[in-house]
Amino acid sequence: MDVVRSCLGPRYVVVCGMAQYAILWGTMVGYTITTATSIMAVARTNCHHSRGHDAACVSSGTTYMVVFGLVEVVLSQFPSLEKLTLISVVAAVMSCTYSFVGLFLSAAKLASNHGSHGTLLGVKIAADAGVSASTKTWHSLQALGNIAFAYTYSMLLIEIQDTVKSPPSENVTMKRASLYGISVTTIFYVSLGCIGYAAFGNAAPGNVLTGFDEPFWLVDVANLAVVIHLVGAYQVYAQPIFACYEKWLAGRWPDSAFFHREYVVPLPGGGGRAARFTMCKLVLRTAFVAGTTVVSLMLPFFNAVLGLLGAIAFWPLTVYFPVTMYIAQAKVATGSRKWVALQALNVGALVVSLLAAVGSVADMVQRLGHVTIFQTQL
Repeated sequence: MDVVRSCLGPRYVVVCGMAQYAILWGTMVGYTITTATSIMAVARTNCHHSRGHDAACVSSGTTYMVVFGLVEVVLSQFPSLEKLTLISVVAAVMSCTYSFVGLFLSAAKLASNHGSHGTLLGVKIAADAGVSASTKTWHSLQALGNIAFAYTYSMLLIEIQDTVKSPPSENVTMKRASLYGISVTTIFYVSLGCIGYAAFGNAAPGNVLTGFDEPFWLVDVANLAVVIHLVGAYQVYAQPIFACYEKWLAGRWPDSAFFHREYVVPLPGGGGRAARFTMCKLVLRTAFVAGTTVVSLMLPFFNAVLGLLGAIAFWPLTVYFPVTMYIAQAKVATGSRKWVALQALNVGALVVSLLAAVGSVADMVQRLGHVTIFQTQL
C-alpha cells in the first residue's frame, strides 16, 4: 500500500488495502479448507490400503478444520512469525514435494491407462451425465479463477524486492526473477493440468492428490507436505492482518491497558525465556482465527473458494494497480499505443475476474443445496 500511496496518491490506498486484506483473509479460509481436504485424503488412503479399495471410507473434515484452527491460534501468538526464514525454506521444500509427487502420480496413471481419458471439449452436456449447460458454464468460469489464483503473487512482490541487494538494481533483478518464475510456474502448472486431466478424464478431482490411493505412502507424504506447508503459510497471510488492526486500535486507544499492557509468562526450561503478549493480542487474534475457521466450515468448497479468491485478487492487485502505477511513474501519454495496450490489458483482466467471480459464486450456490453446513467431506 505504501507503493500505491507513493505513485498514485492516498485516495487509491483504501481500495488497494481492502483488496489486499480481503485476499489475505480469503487465503486463510482457503488454506483451512485445503488442509482439511489433505488430512481427509490421508485418512481415506490409509483406510483403503488396510480395508480394500472398495471399502466405504468416509471421513469428515470438520474435526480437522477445528484442530487446524486451534494450532493456528497458538501460532498466532508468536511475534513476527511470518519473517522467519525457516518457514520460507520449509514451504519451498514442501511445495516442491507435493507438486512433483502429484505430477509423477498423474504421469504414472496416464501411462497405466494406455491412453488419454480426457476429451478436447471436456464433459458432455447431457441429462444422463448429470451435467447441465449452466453447470458446465459455471465450472468453466470458475476454472479461470483457479488459474488466476495461481498467479496472485503481487501482494508479496514488493516485500521480496525490498530484500534484494544491489547491484544490479532491484528493478533488473525482479524483472529477471519474475520472468523465470512465471515461466517455470506456467510450464509446471500446464503440464500438471494437462497430464492430470488426461489421466483422470472428466472425473479429475479438484485437488489432484485426492484422486490417488496407491502407493499409499507416497500419497500420504504428498498430502502431509501440503499440511506442513499450509500450517506455516497461514501465518504469513495472517500476521499482516493482525499488525494492521492492532496498530490502528493501539493508536485509537493509547491509554488502554487492554491494548498496551504487556504480560510476561516465563517459559519452562529456564534461560530467561518468556512469552510476552497483550490482552488485545490474545483475545482478538484468537477470535479472528476462530471466526476464519467457522467461515471455512460453512464453505467447504475447495475449487469454488480458490476460484473466488483468484477472481477477487487477480484484477486489482495483479493487473490494475501495477499497470496504473507504471503509467503514472513512466508518464505514459494518454492515447498512445502503449497506453491503449495497457488499458486493454486492464479491461481484459477485469472481464476475466468478473466472469470467474460469477462462476465461483454460482457454483457455491448450487453446492449449498446439496451439502450440510459444518460437514466437510471429500
